[in-house]
Amino acid sequence: MRNVNNDCLFCRIVTGDIPATVVRETERTLAFRDINPQAPVHVLVIPKEHYSDVVTLAEGDPGLAAEVLTTAAVVAETEGLLTGGFRTIFNTGGYGGQEVFHVHAHLLGGTPLGPMVAR
Repeated sequence: MRNVNNDCLFCRIVTGDIPATVVRETERTLAFRDINPQAPVHVLVIPKEHYSDVVTLAEGDPGLAAEVLTTAAVVAETEGLLTGGFRTIFNTGGYGGQEVFHVHAHLLGGTPLGPMVAR
């Protein structure tokens, strides 16, 4: 049985309780457009199972962590980002800027993205 948290925004997207613009779905991952895009392409890639951050995912199910990255790579290709490049970001914890505590990769591209961290 899939581990979901009914209080989690992304778990509720997985269950269909909250709508999202899905760009790719596999048996264990989901990729959907960010509702507040920071680049022309801004897709979130998540495992369907609830893990709070990338550390707990990597420790709990390394194979699923690999599937999240594989889904991100496929989405980058289908969104036409391979030629110009793209950025994949996992924010972890409060200091890392994580706002939704369900692990997710931000896939951003479609324009030059500038420096990685604003100073």
